[in-house]
Amino acid sequence: MPRSFTHPSAMSRRLFLTATGAVSLGAALSACGGGDDTGSTTSAEPVSQADIDKAMKTPTELTFWTWVPNIAAEVALFEKKYPAIKVKVVNAGQGVAHYTKLRTALKAGTGAPDLAQIEYQAVPTFTITGSLLDLSPYGASALKDRFVDWTWGQVSGPGGEVWAIPQDTGPMGMLYRKDIFDKHGIQVPGTWDEFAAAARKLHKADPDVYLTNLSANEPAAWHGLLWQAGAKPYTTSGKSTLSISVDDAISRKLGKFWGGLAKEGVISTDPDFTEGWYSGFNKGKYATWLTAAWGPAFLSGSAKSTAGKWRAAPLPQWDAAKPVSGNWGGSTTAVLKNTKNAVAAAMFAQFLNSDPASAKLFATKQFFFPATKSMLADADFAGDAPAFYGGQKVNQVFAGISDTVSPDFQWPPFLDQVATDWTETVGKSLAGRSDTVTALGTWQSRITTYAKNQGFTVKGA
Repeated sequence: MPRSFTHPSAMSRRLFLTATGAVSLGAALSACGGGDDTGSTTSAEPVSQADIDKAMKTPTELTFWTWVPNIAAEVALFEKKYPAIKVKVVNAGQGVAHYTKLRTALKAGTGAPDLAQIEYQAVPTFTITGSLLDLSPYGASALKDRFVDWTWGQVSGPGGEVWAIPQDTGPMGMLYRKDIFDKHGIQVPGTWDEFAAAARKLHKADPDVYLTNLSANEPAAWHGLLWQAGAKPYTTSGKSTLSISVDDAISRKLGKFWGGLAKEGVISTDPDFTEGWYSGFNKGKYATWLTAAWGPAFLSGSAKSTAGKWRAAPLPQWDAAKPVSGNWGGSTTAVLKNTKNAVAAAMFAQFLNSDPASAKLFATKQFFFPATKSMLADADFAGDAPAFYGGQKVNQVFAGISDTVSPDFQWPPFLDQVATDWTETVGKSLAGRSDTVTALGTWQSRITTYAKNQGFTVKGA
């Protein structure tokens, strides 16, 4: 297990908030150069193997926009297999900078790369504009079984389109302080009811310690918890029809639970990825962290003074008989539809993320949590027993959790607005210990109004 976490993708609240800029429906259509039918490509006919072979032997330079550090080793594997193809790697920024530059280039019709790094939650922003190349004619559909099932649901369309290739993931689990649990006689909670009881017990015994911190500025974690609870907050049909359900029965159950614990004062709601938050981990203020599979590596570098005291477990369950989790973070490689090197770009996206040697580099050099089934089952990866976690095989724990993530969760085409509205409504209610269920209704209303103003037809509104 690494001593520090270098993966700068979608785990942080800042990147979740800035991952995608708001795009009106009119702007979305103009950005793709006209009224192309989203979900279609210029040709759905499979590309022949002869055409693929010819393209991969033709001298070509691909431009790839990515924020992944030290990706040269993975690129070198591809260039060794296909020496005629050279890949120019460009770091165009992270979050809002990356996506703003990408949309600007697409709208201008010049300057866009052949391929780009795109987070799962940002994929709909680019499919709705018709900006991504359907990779299914280039053989991508054959890769489906190599990837964890739910990741394929994040990158594929209802007509069998493949909009991107999964690269890494963030299935959610619970990191906990074994020493604090042992001191107070707390068992690892298997259900959320047990979790709530433990929160009350711990804080009563030691008012300076909270069972967990649910950050009031972290819409990404809330969406992961919604995902685990079985919510379907956003469902898009075609270009312009959207169902919004962030105030349904499941969401209200979540709001009542977390809002209630916050109002009681038995959990903290400190803003995350701040100095105070880091200090809280090092000083033992938080006995658990509800986080994603990138969390163990991140924490081992951020809370070094607590080495050996942490362990990992699945999230508590709403129904103990049906273990399930959500996802927080992860990204993909997508090919832009306006590329002049479609075959080479499509082959690079597939190779980069499915080639076993490349996938292993991502897991061992960048410390990404794998999206491929083979890497999750790799003996060295699954068997890693870091001292920071008392020798526990943490990767194995999260690999098992990955199998329980639902494949049905969808994202809205204007994620930044959704996240901002969450922070100003639900997040504010958590921080202020006010009525979170009422805040959910306000969040629903704000998103619905925004969607209608952008030209969407909102179902049930």
